[in-house]
Amino acid sequence: MHKYLYLIMAIIASAAVTGCGADQELKKAEKYYAIGEYYDAAAQYRKAYAKTPSKEKEMRGLLAARMAESYRRINSTTKAITAYKNVIRYKQADSLTHLRLAQQLMKNGNYKEAAKNFRAAIDSMPDSQLARNGLESATKAPQWKKDGSAYTVKRMDIFNSRRDDYSPMLGGEDNDQLFFTSTRNQAQGDELSGITGMMAADIFFSQKDDKGKWGKPQSIDSELNSTFEEGACCFSPDGKTMYLTQCTTDPTYPRYATIMVSQRTDAAWSKPTELKISNDTLSSFAHPAVSPDGQWLYFVSDMPGGQGGLDIWRCMLLSSTETAAIENLGPEINTEGDEMFPTFRPNGDFYFSSNGHPGMGGLDVFFVKARKEDFSRKENTLSDDNSGDKLGSGNIQIVHPGFPLNSQGDDFGMTFEGLLNKGFFSSNRGDNRGMDHIYSFFNPEIVQTVKGWVYEQDGYELPAAQVYMVGNDGTNLRLSVKGDGSFTQEIKPGVDYVLLGTCKGFLNHQQQLRVEPVKESQEYVLQFPLANISAPVLIENIFYDFDKATLRPESATALDELVKLLNDNPHVTIELSAHTDYKGSDRYNERLSQRRAESVVRYLIEHGIAADRLTPKGYGEGMPKKIKKKVAERFPFLKEGDVLTEAYIATLPEEQQEQCNQLNRRTEFRVLRTTYGLFDKAGKLIRSQLPESEPQDQDESQ
Repeated sequence: MHKYLYLIMAIIASAAVTGCGADQELKKAEKYYAIGEYYDAAAQYRKAYAKTPSKEKEMRGLLAARMAESYRRINSTTKAITAYKNVIRYKQADSLTHLRLAQQLMKNGNYKEAAKNFRAAIDSMPDSQLARNGLESATKAPQWKKDGSAYTVKRMDIFNSRRDDYSPMLGGEDNDQLFFTSTRNQAQGDELSGITGMMAADIFFSQKDDKGKWGKPQSIDSELNSTFEEGACCFSPDGKTMYLTQCTTDPTYPRYATIMVSQRTDAAWSKPTELKISNDTLSSFAHPAVSPDGQWLYFVSDMPGGQGGLDIWRCMLLSSTETAAIENLGPEINTEGDEMFPTFRPNGDFYFSSNGHPGMGGLDVFFVKARKEDFSRKENTLSDDNSGDKLGSGNIQIVHPGFPLNSQGDDFGMTFEGLLNKGFFSSNRGDNRGMDHIYSFFNPEIVQTVKGWVYEQDGYELPAAQVYMVGNDGTNLRLSVKGDGSFTQEIKPGVDYVLLGTCKGFLNHQQQLRVEPVKESQEYVLQFPLANISAPVLIENIFYDFDKATLRPESATALDELVKLLNDNPHVTIELSAHTDYKGSDRYNERLSQRRAESVVRYLIEHGIAADRLTPKGYGEGMPKKIKKKVAERFPFLKEGDVLTEAYIATLPEEQQEQCNQLNRRTEFRVLRTTYGLFDKAGKLIRSQLPESEPQDQDESQ
């Protein structure tokens, strides 16, 4: 298009002399085009074209070229095709004209004519890989469509409007919110965009109810959206930070997209602030995506140093608002065309859309399968073991998922609902106006996962917890948990796993898992109740014979769990305490509770726990139970902080009195020390207890 940039100015200068009457429209069109308002530019070029006499072939051809470029940029495919054909008809075509026309024909599904124009482009640009990939696309796309794939795709009308709706992104603790970009009439602002001819895009969201049904899309009630363009958002792994694209307006200056950051506080998103990625003020930065480990921000830019068109880059996240170490993903991912909308499947697979790789037309979805469970490892590579292979190194395989996930239109903006190969994406397939809409997708591949919850043994979730996962296939992962204390991780058949739940101030809890091969997707569910080291912990389901200290057989399950807990935490000593209700004399209750505590201790010793780690203590009725919030939820007549003394219980109805007496009759333990076996008699740390290497953080040391 460089030729047109120079010639069009000469035509503007000569338009008044020729008397074609198109000079005013042409000047307006060039002004709009220069600042990226392609919708308004196309309208003015069309007026100028209509006022230009047919005998002025050169001018009509050049106007058609500018019109074609404007239509191409606003996804008006049919009008772009007509305009490009007029460029050829008026003999103003260059090599790029045939290439652009071929690309638009691909989006219309006219593969034979597209192939013809790709060949014409190759004749004049024999070194263009973009044209060669296009010819391959036009040749193979009909067969790809015929072959199909395991994917099923469904248009989600609950999310869609009569305008653009695109770039869906799942959020919320349980993927129960869908955020997406829309130019629907409810978007903020009073004026239509000169870029698209629609409202400036805003981010909207839909909430899933308890029955799994998605609700009507809503505006976000905060300062997240503005009268500018906002969209294409993503979230940090903990869900507390949103990265989004914003494009401001300036009547005299081109638009450059920027990446913004918003923080969630009290369930509301803050007003976005710009994320400084580079000092380059003449390039766009858009379509953010955070790697599963939260260490890298992937984004799209036209900055210098890329492969051509829009490229995918990444930078290191020093914090939620600081970046460093920008790098291009290289020629294996990026092409002479556009690579856009990067995203990650939770298992680490990297997805993006491209019109430069061989595809079915427009933007197609591609992905790179993760080499390990975590796509972005701490050594900052996509490597197997220590090979050091990195994106763009020539050692990765790009996968085209085929039809119907991909189509002749633009397909982009993937988001995944958990570890299964299902979720949502956007496409303008089948829309004559080129409007984007949201679709669901599902691929019934077999995926086995483990889902766990980490919580205080007698309380609530522990979002600060971490889970260490080790497998006999070499898996060695550290998993963070969500705000509800949960985590989900893909697992492999035939592998034995050990998972250790940890949190500062709590005892560790270990679970073992053997994964058997299955014929359909399966999810294992594990619980990680962590015992607080600073408060008594109730041992549920401990039963004694009436008025005796003899343990009943049904107590074995709970006691075996306590044995396991003490084995998982070998440096802990505990006080094992038994409590009674107020019935009977104080002396009798103390002696009964002491004998019961000693019975539990004997059981633990018989099952391998060292006697000097255990201290039995019977408190009788002397320490009535203090009600915690979780217990109050089970017994509505109680409230947090109530102490079940005899005087308090006496004020209650008879049925509630018995419930309180049951709560008082309990067996508990509390941690006395966490250094058992770590020091010798002289008080020196035993060398064998030192870790073989320095721990990565305090949690690992604990």
